[in-house]
Amino acid sequence: MSGASETRSPKPGALNGFEETVKDFWVSRPRRPHSGRKLAGVAAAIGRRYGIDPVVVRIALVVTTIFGGFGVPFYLLGWLFLPGESDEVSGFESLIGRGRSSVSPAFAVVLMVLTVVSAGGFLSGSWFDGGGLISFALIATALYLLHRSRGHENRPAPVAARTSYPAFTENGAFTMTDTAEAPSPARGWDPLAADPAGWDLPDAPAPEPPPVTPPQPSYRAPRRRHRSKAGSVTFALAVLTAGAGVLAGLDGAGWFSAQHIIGLVLGVVGIGLVTGAFTGGGRGLIGLAIPLSIAGMVLTTAPFHDLNVRGGVGDSGETPQSVAAVKPLYQHAAGDYEINLAGVPAGAPYTTTVSNGAGDTTVIVPETADVTFDCRTGAGEVSCFDHRSDGVSQDAVTGTDTGSDGVGGQQITLKVSNSLGNVEVRRG
Repeated sequence: MSGASETRSPKPGALNGFEETVKDFWVSRPRRPHSGRKLAGVAAAIGRRYGIDPVVVRIALVVTTIFGGFGVPFYLLGWLFLPGESDEVSGFESLIGRGRSSVSPAFAVVLMVLTVVSAGGFLSGSWFDGGGLISFALIATALYLLHRSRGHENRPAPVAARTSYPAFTENGAFTMTDTAEAPSPARGWDPLAADPAGWDLPDAPAPEPPPVTPPQPSYRAPRRRHRSKAGSVTFALAVLTAGAGVLAGLDGAGWFSAQHIIGLVLGVVGIGLVTGAFTGGGRGLIGLAIPLSIAGMVLTTAPFHDLNVRGGVGDSGETPQSVAAVKPLYQHAAGDYEINLAGVPAGAPYTTTVSNGAGDTTVIVPETADVTFDCRTGAGEVSCFDHRSDGVSQDAVTGTDTGSDGVGGQQITLKVSNSLGNVEVRRG
């Protein structure tokens, strides 16, 4: 039988075992409410069923959609398998003839097709390997733990099935029983045949006046809400995580890129949102989670993957005057950056790398130097001697330029990379 037509008394104790928890979840599934919904009411149903803020559920669905892609298939599954507030069964059960649902059979088929298509999308690939399966595991685990801890609360009442049968009132030879009603006694008929005017009856007692209810006070003192510290603690941990990640990146740890730092901070904020849903606080973290999710999405999908956060900010440059003064690595965070190697006298071969986060980068080399170059940018124009490219996420421009005098000059191996901006290598 369907979960909507069964009645089961709330269990006072904890559920025993995985199978019993799953069965009880299906029997007491959340019901999609008519009020408070944004689309189909899936997030509102889960929030009301387990006593958490529906906004937290919506944020979790958005985050799992961005990182992994399972949020959309989960919402469609909820639309298909969670019955409405006044429905006997869900849309899928109504499709197979188990009862009545506000989801029409045609729309149930559409939801099934959309679910299969979206599930295929998150399984075929994501922004990081296994992201779809990870988001699926996180949602399933969260629902399981919620039902284990709060499944006995707010259990929805089953909706009684409609059974209407036409009344049969005919009498005749084909009826097994006589359904004709016996005539009722006429009103005012007295079996003693006495004159009602001759009766001597006592007068009815006067009705007592109803008790006067004192008026209720129009003002009721506001109830002081318990303020949870989940938001403040989570914000402090998020700031510490971001600071530690930036310091590790500046210290040379290659893993702590801008994308990874934002991901770590977003993970801390997500844990805080879940904790706040249980303790009654942390709603202010939503204003931090939304821009972090957008920033993470942009940095992950944009072509400038290796965004440099090291070095200074603003227009800057360096002009070494000897081979010994040439650094193996020049780094700049943002702004125009110029490295002038034209004044370095001929000597031993050297190699240098110039990296800029956002801004135009210019490298000037001697007129007669033999330069082996590798120039690239995430988005912008590259001009290395007579080699050029323009656009977004273009291949690196590589080659060797021996200058006007041919082979025999100062040997320089040069690598120039920009995350965002133009790159130029020329002679001067």
